[in-house]
Amino acid sequence: MLQKMKGTYDLHDTMPLVHDIERAIQAVSRLFQYQEIRTPHFELSELYHRSVGESSDIVSKETYDFKDRGGRAVTLRPEGTAGVVRAYVENKLYAEPIKPQKYYYVGSMFRYERPQKGRFREFRQFGAEAFGSEHPELDAEVIAYAITFLRALKLKNLTVHVNSLGDATSKTAYRAALKAHIAPHLETLCTDCQTRYHDNPLRILDCKVDTRHEALQTAPKPLDYLTEPDRQHFDAVIALLKAMDIAYTIDNSLVRGLDYYTHTVFEIKVDPDLLGNQNTICGGGRYNHLVESLGGPSTPAVGFAFGLERLMVALEAAGLQGKVQPLYCYVAALDESSVKYAMALMQSLRMRGLTCNMGFERKSLKAQFKQSAHQHARFVIILGEAEIASKTVQIKDQTSGDSFSVPLDEVYSTIMAQLSTASDCETCGHKGASS
Repeated sequence: MLQKMKGTYDLHDTMPLVHDIERAIQAVSRLFQYQEIRTPHFELSELYHRSVGESSDIVSKETYDFKDRGGRAVTLRPEGTAGVVRAYVENKLYAEPIKPQKYYYVGSMFRYERPQKGRFREFRQFGAEAFGSEHPELDAEVIAYAITFLRALKLKNLTVHVNSLGDATSKTAYRAALKAHIAPHLETLCTDCQTRYHDNPLRILDCKVDTRHEALQTAPKPLDYLTEPDRQHFDAVIALLKAMDIAYTIDNSLVRGLDYYTHTVFEIKVDPDLLGNQNTICGGGRYNHLVESLGGPSTPAVGFAFGLERLMVALEAAGLQGKVQPLYCYVAALDESSVKYAMALMQSLRMRGLTCNMGFERKSLKAQFKQSAHQHARFVIILGEAEIASKTVQIKDQTSGDSFSVPLDEVYSTIMAQLSTASDCETCGHKGASS
C-alpha cells in the first residue's frame, strides 16, 4: 500500500477547523484592507540565498533544492516573504500610488526538518506583508492585525514578545558587542553557534540547544545599542501597542532566524497550557532593505507569518474544534419511483441555501431515520408514492419531535418558518431570500 511521505499529512476530519481559520483570515484581512497575493510554490534557489541568508538554518539545512530539466537550481519555497517581495519587484507593484501596499497570502511551504507535533515538512502559512512606510504605525498595525486574527478565532491569553534590532548602524554596534561577549565562551557553545559566531552572531541568541548557557543569559541587549532615531522608532511602537491595549513583553533575546530583519521584530505566544514551552505561533518584523536587495527601489516593509498547523494544535487544545456544516434536510425516498422527485426537491432547496442529503442505498424508512440521526439532520422529509400522488410531503422536525404534512411547493417556506432564529440561518449561510 502506498503511503504519504514522512512529514506530510492528509486533511479530512479537521476540515471544519481549517474552514474556520480560512474564514477568519479573509474577514480580518478585509478589516485591515490587505489584498490576497499568490506566488509560485517554487522559485530560483538564488532568491532564498539572497533574502533569507546563506547562514540561516533554513537555507543551510532545510530547503528542498533540485535541478530542473533545464539545469536551473530550484527551491521549493521554505517561507513566503521572499516570493512576495520578488513578485512586488518583478510586477512593479511599487509604482502603484497608494501607500502602504498591503498583501496577505496562504499556502504550502516546504522545509526538510524533523517532523513533530504541529511541525511538518510540508506546512501551511498565513502571512502578511506591508510595503511603503517606515513609520512605526505600520509596525503596530501589523501586530494588531495578527492579534485581531487570533482573537477572531477566540484564542485568549495572547502575549506579544517584541524587540528591536535597529538599522545598519545599530546592528553593527550590537554585533561587535555580542561577539566580544561571546568570544571567551565560544568553545563551550554548540557547533552551530560556533559557526554562527563568524557568519551571523545575532543568531546565537536564537539557539535551541544552549538556551540556558550563561553566555546567552548574560548577553548584551540589542536595545542598549540602538541609535537615537532607532530608539525613538521602537518607543513609538511600544506606545502604540499600549494605546491599542495589546499586551506585550520586551524580549531581549528575540532576534528572529532570518537575515533580512531590521528594527522591530516580534513573536506572538499563546498560553503555555496549549503548546507547552514552544508556544510561539506567529513571528514577524520589519525588513527595510529586502526589496532593494532583490532589485527594487528602496522600500521599507514589515510583515508576519503564522504556521497554521501549530495554530490548529493550539485551537484544538483550547477546545475550539471548528463547526461542522449543519445538515438541515434529510430526504427519505420510500421507493424507486420517488428517487427522482427526491433529487428534484433537494436541488430546489439547495438552490435556496438549505443543506440537504439523502440515502442512496434504498434502505428502509427506519434505516434512513437512523442515517439522518447520524448526520444530525434537523428535518426528515418523507417522500413516497402516496406523497407524489397528493403532491405533499411528510416532514419530521427532529428537534421538536413534531410531524406535519406540507404541500410540495411549500416545503421551503415551512422549513424557514421552523428555523425561527437568525443564528440558525447564519450557520448554514442562508440569508433568508423570499420563496
